Amino acid sequence: MLKLSKRLQLLHDLMDPGRNLADIGSDHALLPVACIQSGQAATAIAGELNEGPYEAAKRQVASSGLQAKIEVRRGDGLDVIEAGEVDTITIAGMGGALIANILERGKPKLKGVTRLILQPNVGEDILRRWLFDNDYVIEAERIIEEDGKIYEVIAAVPGYFSHISNDEVYEPKLIGTADHEVELTSSELLKMGPFLVEQGGSVFVKKWELEIDKIQKVLASLSKSDLPEAKEKAGELQQELKRIVEVLTCMQKDKL
Repeated sequence: MLKLSKRLQLLHDLMDPGRNLADIGSDHALLPVACIQSGQAATAIAGELNEGPYEAAKRQVASSGLQAKIEVRRGDGLDVIEAGEVDTITIAGMGGALIANILERGKPKLKGVTRLILQPNVGEDILRRWLFDNDYVIEAERIIEEDGKIYEVIAAVPGYFSHISNDEVYEPKLIGTADHEVELTSSELLKMGPFLVEQGGSVFVKKWELEIDKIQKVLASLSKSDLPEAKEKAGELQQELKRIVEVLTCMQKDKL
């Protein structure tokens, strides 16, 4: 069976067996091939916009002998599928804003889709906001580090298909210990991940420590400016920085 990277393996594992899959931005069609081979997918469509990856995907499918079960199609986003044709969509390796745009533009094609498995490289909060605004409920989140990069994977289902509601998912949460705890607001859960904050772990902490470093660099740059806008922005970032440090401190105390 085809061996996947840790990142793609996460997407594979968050699928339900026997699905009809569309992998958007499929690149070399590695995920569809692996899903067919393992039984996670019964059929698959590998969608790719660019000529090079499209041809590479066709070669991969052909070399795997799976032309009868995987169709490689060239097109932009969800243009490669028809409404009701698939029940599971995977989109990986793009920014969260771009994934949200693909889903927004392709809304009519989402009819009959009961699972979205998404891996944004950045802008995870933008993607979570789109899911929330369009009544998709996150059921699982994972975070991993691979080759020096940190990836989040989000699995979501339509509200009518979920056993929980968005109100429950984003209900403010207390984290930490009795003597040192903070309440995460709904907006903070959208930003950090409602399930990721519960799972915690070293990779999650590392991600937000890197975010702290970025904020500190921006603050250092803003400190050189006397503009009122710079001072206002610095104030906002200092509050954000303080909050992230507080959350990480509570999460680490909770593990002691």
